Amino acid sequence: MRGGLVVGTAAFSVFMGAAGAEAIDRGDGAVPYRTAPGATAVQGSVSSTGGPSLKAGGVYTDSFKPGERKYYTVELDAQSSAYVSAVAAPAPGSSMGLKDGIDVSLQAADGTSCGTGRHRSFLSAGGAYPVADYAERIVKAGGACGTAGTYRFVVERGDAGGGDGAPVPVELKYVSEAPQRGENDGPTAPGSWSSQAPTELPRGEAERVVGGSGFNDAAELRAGVWKDELRPGETHFYRVSVDAGEQLFADAEFGAAPSPGPFVVSGVRVGLSNAARGYVMNKTGPYQGKPATVSLATPPAAYGSGTGGEAARGMRFAGWYYLQVSLNPKVRQAGGVPVTLRVEVAGARKADQGAAGAGKAQNGVGGELVAAAGNSGRRNGRMRMLGYAGIGTGSALLVGLGTWTFIARRRDG
Repeated sequence: MRGGLVVGTAAFSVFMGAAGAEAIDRGDGAVPYRTAPGATAVQGSVSSTGGPSLKAGGVYTDSFKPGERKYYTVELDAQSSAYVSAVAAPAPGSSMGLKDGIDVSLQAADGTSCGTGRHRSFLSAGGAYPVADYAERIVKAGGACGTAGTYRFVVERGDAGGGDGAPVPVELKYVSEAPQRGENDGPTAPGSWSSQAPTELPRGEAERVVGGSGFNDAAELRAGVWKDELRPGETHFYRVSVDAGEQLFADAEFGAAPSPGPFVVSGVRVGLSNAARGYVMNKTGPYQGKPATVSLATPPAAYGSGTGGEAARGMRFAGWYYLQVSLNPKVRQAGGVPVTLRVEVAGARKADQGAAGAGKAQNGVGGELVAAAGNSGRRNGRMRMLGYAGIGTGSALLVGLGTWTFIARRRDG
């Protein structure tokens, strides 16, 4: 425990650097998103023929006015998959237009799209929270953009539409994934999957944690019970390791507010992003100063086709997954609201299995393992994470994932 922030090892403390220390000193207001220490400031080009170069493993910052479109360049080889992300972080408490947000895409020099473009709204109905996603080039037979060369990463901000027109800071990151072995070398995981936790989520005394302000200083959580506190307009980030074939289950239980407040339709929120800052899911719930719970359950983490919807696409990696817990600024509380997090990571089960059928999926290992900082993020020696140089070459393969069946748990709140 360090300054109220749970850190697994000294190595993780070093990794956080100054950003972690700043995130702890919250003062009276919500802390804005903290960019990575040492991030490089760039200015994207308004012309598609230019743009600053983003290097694999680097982190960059820029800012966007409403309606702005900017171009950046990345060099891709012919073997590695690539993920280029943008994190747009309005100031906490901002009122954003309903059409405001960011769009990201990756293009070849001739304008050919390398995959589906992604749009992320600032979720104004639930408060202006940091939003993130990536554009991707997946290397596969017959896939688009398969040749080596210079490609364009395109980021565009939406129309403020009567909302906050101030420039929004954006953090950019490009990571590459080393070529994988043949798709038949890994274990298969056919069939549909249950979103029902194999057992009741952890109970007992909660351990204190202070969530980070963003991806760069996210507090590490293990399976268990954790307690934190949020101010209106604030988003806390936490990272949880999820291995291939495992599912993440989490409940965020928001406690009673210090004083009664207005009814806010999307007053509380839990979001989830993957190791490459790709979108997985977003859940919201109403809040009126009384206890409320938001729950999420993921498909199994795997390297696969990503078919079956955005959640399955987002769970394509084994590695760190980033929980984001937010309190709407419209809650209008002078003090903080307590939050209890119940986190479980378990081997995936088929949709028709009972709790007794739960078990860890077989985990194929190929290449060198890229360990998380220290042992606290590793389970059974098989944890792989996204590093600054890219996605670890030891990522286990789960192919033929099939369609995930969402059997939603309904919770009060």
